[in-house]
Amino acid sequence: MKNSSCFSRRDFLKQSATAALVLPLVARVQASERTTAIDIGSRRELFVDDFLIEKLAGKAELRLHHPVSQEIALVHDAPWEGTGSGYHSIFKDGNLYRMYYKAWHLDVQPPGKVRTDAHPLFCCYAESDDGIHWRKPELGLHEFNGSKKNNIVMVPGKAGSAVADPGHPAVFKDENPNAPPDARYKAIIRSSKPRGLLTFKSPDGIHWSPMSDGPVIIEGAFDSQNLAFWDPMRREYRAYWRIFTNKVRAIRTATSKDFLKWGPHADLTYVDSPSEHLYTNQIKPYHRAPHIFIGFPARYVERGWSDSMRALPELEHRELRAKASLRYGTAITEGLLMASRDGVKFKRWNDAFLRPGIERPGTWNYGHQYIGWHIVETKSALEGAPNELSLYASESYWTGTSSELRRYTLRLDGFVSVNAPMTGGELITKPLTFTGSKLTLNFATSAAGEIRVEIQDVDGKPFPGFALDDCKPIFGDSVERALPFDVSSLAGKPVRLRFVLKDADLYAIRFVE
Repeated sequence: MKNSSCFSRRDFLKQSATAALVLPLVARVQASERTTAIDIGSRRELFVDDFLIEKLAGKAELRLHHPVSQEIALVHDAPWEGTGSGYHSIFKDGNLYRMYYKAWHLDVQPPGKVRTDAHPLFCCYAESDDGIHWRKPELGLHEFNGSKKNNIVMVPGKAGSAVADPGHPAVFKDENPNAPPDARYKAIIRSSKPRGLLTFKSPDGIHWSPMSDGPVIIEGAFDSQNLAFWDPMRREYRAYWRIFTNKVRAIRTATSKDFLKWGPHADLTYVDSPSEHLYTNQIKPYHRAPHIFIGFPARYVERGWSDSMRALPELEHRELRAKASLRYGTAITEGLLMASRDGVKFKRWNDAFLRPGIERPGTWNYGHQYIGWHIVETKSALEGAPNELSLYASESYWTGTSSELRRYTLRLDGFVSVNAPMTGGELITKPLTFTGSKLTLNFATSAAGEIRVEIQDVDGKPFPGFALDDCKPIFGDSVERALPFDVSSLAGKPVRLRFVLKDADLYAIRFVE
């Protein structure tokens, strides 16, 4: 009698041979999936680019968000400051917020003569306990008009064989664990003779000395806030500075192990942005996700005379500046947002991040909305609310007797969101691997809106227990909400995340223990 329920010995041997061939193939496929999956570990991932995005469906889209205007943080009205003050460096140092900036005055006098000789360019210092209320301490370091009662930290002078021009400073606290005590703070300063960038160091952020005998970077235009910082993820220093490419203001970068020898140089490229003038760059690792570089370049647009130009604020002064140079009166600037994973290729949002805003004195001019370098966390004005991001941008540049610095706020990670209206939309990620037991979201919904999450294998099939129907609607507004299910069984496996949104924004995700 034939056995109809089991393999014959011949079939068994044949199947065994096939399995011997197929199982290694399956193993290789699984290994390939693991290799090609993006390992995010327990990093916080933002949607400032399409790095994690495989597909957006329905009405889902990436939506750029905009900072909210707050108070004037600082007025540059001291005799050693003036209308040309700007190029701010802002960072938190322990319990203290520090700020460094160019102090300068320039004005234009009839019939259109620009006057810039009121005083030399200085680097000045301010500080704050909360990032909101700022003070200018009397440092007693450098004399101005017979007195040392000022907040000047650097003045023009010899730096080895070069002449330091501290009017274009970029200052940071060096988090390199190998930085010596006398160089815990570092700065990039422009050199006028010869042209280039100088490196400075300080043990306390107040007393400064040159690190080299001359410029360490010499190829560039440098008429901007050129900067450098320690990259904690790649364990190297990185610099960005202004260049001209085909008569367009552009940005160049290089890396260094010691802050002195830089190279090779590379010009920034962009995913889908046109060639346009970028006056500053304002790039730095985002402190909540330091593997992502965030930049706030200033877009510079020469629009010429028109009815709209003449309708903008302070026409008389605009016309006077234009007599000195047309662009002085008819150029307009605003802040952009860009992000990068490698520091060279950026996703630049072509829509403005920080527009000139409602027309009022001191706005819609050349030098307006230069965003300071960089963002800091500050307490929310809403009691019980989480911290928010503060950024700072210039106003009244070259239009009155002093320039000003206004503070703006944004939710944590709130640069860009995956957004969908009430009619709904979906986000499906690329294959990824993670570590942790909980998935957390930075999200916001309306009272009637929601987000639901599905965890799939790389072929799009839901894992048992993690299908969309297994996820109850998530609603609210939180910068880090842990979802009420354990995902530790999927840790290390290639997965896709599927988010279904209704009247909701998803800003960031993170897996945690």
